[in-house]
Amino acid sequence: MIASLLIATSTSIQANNNIEVSDSLSKIDLIDNTSLTYSSPSIPEEMNFAGSEIDLRRFDRREKLDKEILAVTYMHSTTLQMIKRANRYFPVIEPILKENNIPDDLKYLMVIESSVNPLAKSGAGAAGLWQFMPSTAKEYGIEVNGCVDERYDVEKATVAACKYLKNAYAKYGDWPSVAASYNAGQGRISHQLNRQNVTNSLDLHLVEETSRYVYRILAAKLLFTSPAEFGFRLRSSDLYPQLKTKSITVTTSISDLNQWANEQGTTLAFLKMLNPWLRDNNLINRNGKEYIIQIPTEDGLYYDTESIKAYNPAWVVE
Repeated sequence: MIASLLIATSTSIQANNNIEVSDSLSKIDLIDNTSLTYSSPSIPEEMNFAGSEIDLRRFDRREKLDKEILAVTYMHSTTLQMIKRANRYFPVIEPILKENNIPDDLKYLMVIESSVNPLAKSGAGAAGLWQFMPSTAKEYGIEVNGCVDERYDVEKATVAACKYLKNAYAKYGDWPSVAASYNAGQGRISHQLNRQNVTNSLDLHLVEETSRYVYRILAAKLLFTSPAEFGFRLRSSDLYPQLKTKSITVTTSISDLNQWANEQGTTLAFLKMLNPWLRDNNLINRNGKEYIIQIPTEDGLYYDTESIKAYNPAWVVE
């Protein structure tokens, strides 16, 4: 049917517009050039997540992971941006996780929380790479007010996430349960483990969002381990490099951030891009708190695509 329509269309074009179709363009060429090919990535029989071996042969687990792998594979623009951004932010996040004795795999929790977008904000009010709610952020040492919102500070938010994850691990003793609690809350996971009389959080009956959560993390790990196997073939020059900046320490209030930025040789726009935790046009600092503000360097304003290196060589196909 499709081939007939294509052939009829090409014949009509010739008759009405005197456009010649090349003799080399056969019927099969017309079909091949307009066909799309989709594939289903393979599902491993087991995976290691933060030291826990997860058996994926059981039908429910296999199909849940399959669903998330298909989602990450065919949400092309989002997935491509996640890999590009990871080249900028993984080098910042990984050392903080290591310093706090948090397994490296927990960075994939951040991936699915925010799609590696430090400006991400949910409809419920969670913000930043780790998607802290205001009350939880304050509980773990993050400042949130009209002038400053440190949920958008990559380093400070990661440190706070480490505190949460360590606290949860002390309660559960396994990282999959910790990950589930990051989505549902520790109280809910603990209550449901007791109520449903199971010891493995992957065996819980939960609302769909939480039920999918750990499998989304596993899918992210598989993707970042080898993007090319999922059809994502990037070059080093496609990735976002770490930005070159200089740090300025501030311990006083700044009444006009626009004027202050100009005095530093930059603009308010660049100041807000590099320091999204600055939420207003001033900085109120009555207690002499130390803030570190990033300012772009001259050479940091421009891309040098030839010098961009892949943080993980597995992300690129040169």
